[in-house]
Amino acid sequence: MDDEFTIAGFTIPRIAIYDGVFLVLWGIAAYIISDQSSITAMIPSLMGAPLMILGILSERMPNMRHHLMHAAMVLTLLMVIAPLSMFASMGVPDSSLALASNLVLILVGVCFMVCGIMSFRAARIAREEE
Repeated sequence: MDDEFTIAGFTIPRIAIYDGVFLVLWGIAAYIISDQSSITAMIPSLMGAPLMILGILSERMPNMRHHLMHAAMVLTLLMVIAPLSMFASMGVPDSSLALASNLVLILVGVCFMVCGIMSFRAARIAREEE
């Protein structure tokens, strides 16, 4: 697919893989760094692993890419909404590590959603031009 949508030379599934790997590593690091070794420190990993898997599946199954990337967008929407709702109901966490992890989830989620929306728009424009 030579005309495939890219951002900085990366396809959206590849960005999903990299974002997922980053979140998995962030969650593992947060778990190791945290004094309490709380499983909640692994939440970024629990969000990143499915994103990474969806990206890998999307690269390996191009006929399912449309559906898999929509699933990735739903996941990233949850990735943004969950920390925001936590901030709204409980306020800012006392732990700077928890705050950083929530902000990373929001930032990665918003960035991926912007990339995904750009990709969906480009696909729709390309379809209309055919």
